[in-house]
Amino acid sequence: MAKKSTYHFNPSTLSYEKVVVSLRDRLKKVSTTVLLGIVLGVLFMIIGFQVIDSPKERFLKREIKQYRRQVRHLNDRMDRAEEVLKNLEDRDDYVYRTIFSANPIHKSVRYSGLGDDERYQDMKGYNCSAELISSTQKVDDLTKRLYVQSCSIDQIYKMALSKQDRMDAMPAIMPITKTQCEVVSGFGVRYHPILHYRRMHTGIDFAAQEGTPIYATGNGTVELSGRDAEGFSGYGVVVVINHGYGFKTLYGHMSSVAVSAGKKVKRGELIGYVGNTGLSKGAHLHYEVLQNGERVNPIYYFYNDLTPSEYEQVIEAANQENQCLS
Repeated sequence: MAKKSTYHFNPSTLSYEKVVVSLRDRLKKVSTTVLLGIVLGVLFMIIGFQVIDSPKERFLKREIKQYRRQVRHLNDRMDRAEEVLKNLEDRDDYVYRTIFSANPIHKSVRYSGLGDDERYQDMKGYNCSAELISSTQKVDDLTKRLYVQSCSIDQIYKMALSKQDRMDAMPAIMPITKTQCEVVSGFGVRYHPILHYRRMHTGIDFAAQEGTPIYATGNGTVELSGRDAEGFSGYGVVVVINHGYGFKTLYGHMSSVAVSAGKKVKRGELIGYVGNTGLSKGAHLHYEVLQNGERVNPIYYFYNDLTPSEYEQVIEAANQENQCLS
């Protein structure tokens, strides 16, 4: 079939003339058509990718949605596990360790290294980075705290095995028979009668007649005995007993001692007599309890000797801010 020709009317010659299309015009027309097709194709592709998901994309989106749902579920379970662990930590600190007079585990030990963002740098830069870092951090935190709690339970188990020895060693009675003494100054800031200023009074003063017997408050070994022992200037004649398990007791301002360094003593055994030696004003016994190297209030270690009403009276007397005797 012959190709159709195109004609146009020439008003100058009043005749129809055949239109001759040059190669350039043909190329231009083809290029324009091709370019328009490419532009339209790109537009359709962009719209298609943005609006219409491929089967693979739909599958991946469903999978990501399921993963996120599962991550939220795992986070909820970890939150409940964290609550259970917190309850165990509180019971460990305030029940189990209290029974054995052990110090609670310090927070710097339980929570050391937690929340360190430097460990999660490789997880940053993704759409789900916040979820990944949060979940991983919870797992790491729980793992660390569980390890510390496991070590603590091992320690408590060992303390339980030696409970009887530990109970015998703990300071648990008054150092002077309760009918022969009176609590005149307690643990806390008190006015010193000789130095004439307020300072920390690290024990309890029992007023008693000179020569009144003084007894060991728990089983142990005499560590120091005598006058002006090194490191205990101002205490006069002093006895220090090491009870083990982190406990020591100090008995100061005595008139004389009945034990020597290195002697093993039992609770209730005579170790010396009330005096008025060292920086002291009046016959009395200055009594201290040390736990793991720190002086603690001895008032909490009289439970074997006193009835509840007597114990309340002693606490009331010890809490009065007055002048101490040493």
